[in-house]
Amino acid sequence: MDTRQQLFLEGPIPRALLTLALPIILANILQTGYQLTDAFWVGRLGASAVAAISVSFPVTFLVIALGSGLAMAGATLTAQYMGAGRQDMVNHVAAQTMLMVVISSVLFGALGYVLAPYLLTLLGVAPDVYANALGFMRVSFVGIIFVFTYSMFQALMRGVGQTRIPLYIVTGTVLLNFILDPLFIFGWGPIPGQGVMGAAFATLITQALASAIGILVFLRGRHGIKLSLRSFAPDPAYLKRAFFLGLPGSVELSTRTLGLMIMSFLVSSFGTLTMAAYGVGSNILQVITIPVMGMSMAVSTLVGQNIGAGNIHRAAKVTQLGTTLSFGVLTLTGIIAWFCAPLLVSFFIPDDADVIDAGAHFIRIMCLAWGGIGIQLCIVSAFRASGNMLIAMIIAMVSQWMIQFPIAYVLSKHTILHAQGLWWSFPITNIAVAIISILWFARGSWKTGRLTEDDKHSAKIVEEAFIEESGFVK
Repeated sequence: MDTRQQLFLEGPIPRALLTLALPIILANILQTGYQLTDAFWVGRLGASAVAAISVSFPVTFLVIALGSGLAMAGATLTAQYMGAGRQDMVNHVAAQTMLMVVISSVLFGALGYVLAPYLLTLLGVAPDVYANALGFMRVSFVGIIFVFTYSMFQALMRGVGQTRIPLYIVTGTVLLNFILDPLFIFGWGPIPGQGVMGAAFATLITQALASAIGILVFLRGRHGIKLSLRSFAPDPAYLKRAFFLGLPGSVELSTRTLGLMIMSFLVSSFGTLTMAAYGVGSNILQVITIPVMGMSMAVSTLVGQNIGAGNIHRAAKVTQLGTTLSFGVLTLTGIIAWFCAPLLVSFFIPDDADVIDAGAHFIRIMCLAWGGIGIQLCIVSAFRASGNMLIAMIIAMVSQWMIQFPIAYVLSKHTILHAQGLWWSFPITNIAVAIISILWFARGSWKTGRLTEDDKHSAKIVEEAFIEESGFVK
């Protein structure tokens, strides 16, 4: 750990970024294996089974987003304390954050389990889909404690700069999930087939195993964080501090999730062809951002640790390099995607010429501004790492509710562009938000976000940031 810390705080920045980013990128790629495995096996059950998972996913993802602010707060605090050389506080933060995760996940899971039938009714789920969707959703809510726990384990390990252990765990659990999915969905020998619920049971078991391994890693204390049972004694002052630090992060991710749902409603108003093109384009966009998401997480860890160590200038250089690399990678990817757009769409839907044409048109409109996504992700991650999560929240709300949705609605409903107006809202938003992010970063207010100085400073930081950044918005 001493060698890694020296690299993160004093070594070459490109090497430090790649050391952190590559395992995260590989883990994120493997993480998509859960969705692909479920889609592959559940698809064998028919359209209603696929629809049951599709309608359940946004609801459960929204609940996960609500708890993700805790992960952001924990990762930020552990990174800064690690950079400051405060191992005692790293361990304390980890234990208290895990305690908050368990409590909040039990509450969210129980609430979701009870409200699941009402949520499905509110969504207007078809009768032939309802039973499967209810079963899948309820099992998912039961297992949400394990999803929260493992997500927090990953976030805390990133905070101390240890990204390889989560990669090993994800590799094992994805492989196990690939075996358990058909076993629980279709049954074998004494194990009865559970249909759609079987996919949820398989995920529950693999996530429970991943969580147990994560807790064991913490208890053994060989990878930057060491916990004991006494560490979990509640610390009300810290719990309050972490809650308010992470609250803007929860609001940010929830806002983004709700935005995706509302965008889907707007797209669906133009019919099946437009919806299919949007679905394929969204899947491609999700895949191409995986490397940059890894880079932004690496930026977050390095910025947090260097701020904790008082190396503000180095933290700025990390952000600038990560942003430049992300912009370059996604811009180059966008150029390639422009030429290969029909091939990309046909990979997902090979036999429908109309969808291939519409999807390719969507990709060619938005791909040349993909570099803006790289800028936004890396700069926003630096804001979070400094403790200024209100900035990230404001940028998310502005980008969706003040830029993309109004533009998408006006261009699609009140101009001759129609469905193409939806597509043009993507590059316009990416460019605008990239400019906003750069200007906000240049202000330098994020440099005051050192959370390790003293308790009085830490208690006031959220209030001060809110006052300052609200004034900037006005």
